[in-house]
Amino acid sequence: MTQLVDISHQITAGMTTHPGLPGPEIDDHLAFEDSRQRYAPGTEFSIGRISMVANTGTYLDTPAHRYRDGADLADLDLEKVAGLPGLVVEVEEREIGAEAFKGLEVEGRAVLIRTGWDRHWRTEAYGSHEHPFLSDAGARALVDAGAALVGIDTVNIDDTSEAAGGARPAHSALLAAGIPVVENLCELGRLPTDGFAFFAVPVKVRGLATFPVRAFAMIGA
Repeated sequence: MTQLVDISHQITAGMTTHPGLPGPEIDDHLAFEDSRQRYAPGTEFSIGRISMVANTGTYLDTPAHRYRDGADLADLDLEKVAGLPGLVVEVEEREIGAEAFKGLEVEGRAVLIRTGWDRHWRTEAYGSHEHPFLSDAGARALVDAGAALVGIDTVNIDDTSEAAGGARPAHSALLAAGIPVVENLCELGRLPTDGFAFFAVPVKVRGLATFPVRAFAMIGA
């Protein structure tokens, strides 16, 4: 029997995803009451409207997020984000290095890094600079091993502390290699280590590099 497991956060009006970025505004473009004058008696519709930065909720980064000439959402092949064989890598350290992936078969797989940081979601702690992150060496190890996609359950796959000096080596290495990055995953503990397919498909927008996804795993397909 196939089981679908949702591993993405819910988006709600005004929520904070990353400190300093505005929360989404969700309202009506056309409310049920206002639509009645356009349709037959007893017929009504609602058309919603949302205004948000692209880095909201659980979202996917394409190369254009980091590189001016990189592929954007409209260039994204479905094979890069849908039906990928998944692998959950559980870590305990804050700085995740190459040793975390030693001996693992990551080629062609969606590598999902489980740190447990999602337990802080919607708290001040979640966006703090103490969150776990993937080091330069860790990112390059995944590139060299042929990972197809890399996801993490933290606010950023890179170190955002002052000590990092604004460098983003994990984003730089992964996106330069055309490997999509998914941030703000959640509940990875509900997944097996492997034996599942991963999906994280954004809308096909030309000119945008990042967008929210409904990330989920299909187990037993």
